[in-house]
Amino acid sequence: MDLDLPQGQVLTAYDVWQLWEPDRRLELIDGVVTVMAGPSIEHQRTQMRLIKLLLSALPEHLEVLAAPFDILSADTAVQPDVMVIDPAAVVGTDPIEVCPLLVGEILSPSTALYDLNTKYKRYERAGIPSYWAVDPLAGRLIVWELRDNVYETVVDRTGDRPWTATSPFPVTVVPSALASASER
Repeated sequence: MDLDLPQGQVLTAYDVWQLWEPDRRLELIDGVVTVMAGPSIEHQRTQMRLIKLLLSALPEHLEVLAAPFDILSADTAVQPDVMVIDPAAVVGTDPIEVCPLLVGEILSPSTALYDLNTKYKRYERAGIPSYWAVDPLAGRLIVWELRDNVYETVVDRTGDRPWTATSPFPVTVVPSALASASER
């Protein structure tokens, strides 16, 4: 597949945003472009369950958004599967610049290492207060919250035992309920 990506130059988030096409998922972290695989049906089902859960408890002043929807800095354009933002903090309209209150990634076999390492470190450095990773194959939820500029694990849970988040708003999660129907 010929992506027509510029070679031999450092790209900015705005360069990558201008390269966007409907069939192309690109992310840029610290100037490095990554071509992302499209999500599986299991991934999308889990994403929709998480969005539904967050929307059910969402305070009126916040908003839930889903990929593909970039969050940007000068050298980074990432597409978290789910994010919670304060619309009052948004700069610009398309693309937006905002520090989400929460980002969520649905782990897939092709992206789990990237989500748990590269994106984890970049989200931490960006100061995103809460990062959730959902593994639909294991029915697992891992939540990190930023404390003194470092992510600390708040919960790492599988199965049917509920956990209640307090940040950015109260919501109760049952990890196994986020797994796709074929995985439960």
